[in-house]
Amino acid sequence: MLRARQLCVLWALGWFLCPAGRLAAAQETAPPEVVLEARTPQSAMHAYLEAARAGDWEKAAEFLDTRALPPAVRKLPPTTLARQLKVVLDRTLWVDLGALSDEPEGFRDDGLPKNRDLVGTITLDKKKVPVLLERLPGPEGTRVWRISSATVAQIPTLYEAFGYGKLGEILPPLFFEFRLAEVQLWQWIALLGLVVLSAVFSWILTVAVFRLLQTIVARSKTEIDDRLLALAASPFRLLVAVALFALGTAPLGLALPVERTLGGLEKALAIVAVTWLLARLVDLLAQAAQDRLTARGQTLALSVLPLGRRVVKVLVVFLALLAALQNFGINVTGVLAGLGIGGLAVALAAQKTVENVFGGLTLILDQPVRVGDFCRFGDRVGTVEDVGLRSTRIRTLDRTVVTIPNADFSGMQLENFARRDRIWYHPKIGLRYETSPDQLRYVLVEIKKMLVAHPKVEKDPARIRFVGFGACSLDLEIFAYIRTNDYNEFLAIQEDLNLRIMDIVAASGTGFAFPSQTAYLATDSGLDVERTERAVRQVREWKARKALALPNLPPEELARLADTLDYPPEGSALRG
Repeated sequence: MLRARQLCVLWALGWFLCPAGRLAAAQETAPPEVVLEARTPQSAMHAYLEAARAGDWEKAAEFLDTRALPPAVRKLPPTTLARQLKVVLDRTLWVDLGALSDEPEGFRDDGLPKNRDLVGTITLDKKKVPVLLERLPGPEGTRVWRISSATVAQIPTLYEAFGYGKLGEILPPLFFEFRLAEVQLWQWIALLGLVVLSAVFSWILTVAVFRLLQTIVARSKTEIDDRLLALAASPFRLLVAVALFALGTAPLGLALPVERTLGGLEKALAIVAVTWLLARLVDLLAQAAQDRLTARGQTLALSVLPLGRRVVKVLVVFLALLAALQNFGINVTGVLAGLGIGGLAVALAAQKTVENVFGGLTLILDQPVRVGDFCRFGDRVGTVEDVGLRSTRIRTLDRTVVTIPNADFSGMQLENFARRDRIWYHPKIGLRYETSPDQLRYVLVEIKKMLVAHPKVEKDPARIRFVGFGACSLDLEIFAYIRTNDYNEFLAIQEDLNLRIMDIVAASGTGFAFPSQTAYLATDSGLDVERTERAVRQVREWKARKALALPNLPPEELARLADTLDYPPEGSALRG
């Protein structure tokens, strides 16, 4: 009887002092819900993680196989092993439950022994430590999956490498047991402190760096580098803060899902900082381009500059958004394909609008005409008042405004009168058929002299030629360029030249022809006999002196006559 009592006492002491024994007994008499939860590798691992997240270490320990452990590991309570395993998994292994088998037999073709499945591997000192699940006998002939004893035996070693170390000995258990979104209380405190410290140190570092840069930039004579420093300070501060925060989170040993989420947020903030900097750089370059174009008076380029700046900024933001989506694991290729199809539909629906926009860009960049230019477009002429992205407005000679879509206007043949360096003077003169050859020679020579002598006529080529016999006249053609690009001034010079030609024709004794039928009487030749004789004598004199300036004036005569006429002519109000 005494021996039986002693055995009972020893068994009870073993029950309380040997956790492994208690767990083995508990496994043999596991509650039905635990047996149900451990039917498959996926459900067993899910149940363990759920119990661990809830802080129910007693239940979590039921999913550990503690039957064949080394003595040093058997001394640790199963609840401690369950908690340490959760810490190790949080810091080293992302458990993908979807990758585990949902069949009671587990995977059969994974290269592992039967009734064993792999959860993942943990790298420790360049060695791979497998985390295994094993199918074991359960109560009443059932079979359940538990974390294998080979893995449980490695928990203390893994915890020593990836656990909390001295921090776990200093802080109360509450700092590790309280969890919110898989982040423990002490980690929340550390993260908040990191935010504050990153902000403070980034501000200090930015101030120090930019003061140093300002001393260097102050030596340059340009202002663009000073503006760049002023615009880059805030994005640089954000980028430094993100970098400091990322360095500070490394020692915290956050759970892998939390660490990856924070890593994604850090990358997103870095993308925001870089995008912010690029957007400010675009504004700076646009302002510099605007100042330069204003100084050059290129008004058309100024009109397209705001649009170009917005397009570039939208492109930068769009690329940043794609990078952020890619960072969070979203398939950017599918997004781009969808945008491509949508963009094609929009382009087809707004084909004319897009065509006009590209036509406007062509006009703005190529600049065949500018605002204020007088031009010919098609069979009409007018002054360009505005070149927009969709249409161009032109004020005609009737003072009406014609609006032409840019796609049509850019396809026209445009003649820009404002771009002329000189204006063509090209009249045709018809003299009466009664004009004698010497009278004709006189007219040719005197008009040639007048063209050469006129200061507003380009000397080369300045010519007049007897070009043919018309139906009612002897035809002379003048070809010369007037030294002006102002059409109003050209009209005044043309008027002066025409009056001088009339004087020469009148002096020759002949006259201008006009379409008519003339009946001549025997006593009426229709010509001035005295002037005719004078012109004939002059030509004979030129012939006698061998000074007839046909077909061209001699070089010495050209030099002597150059710019000798008065212009404006004598008596003009424009003469001083």
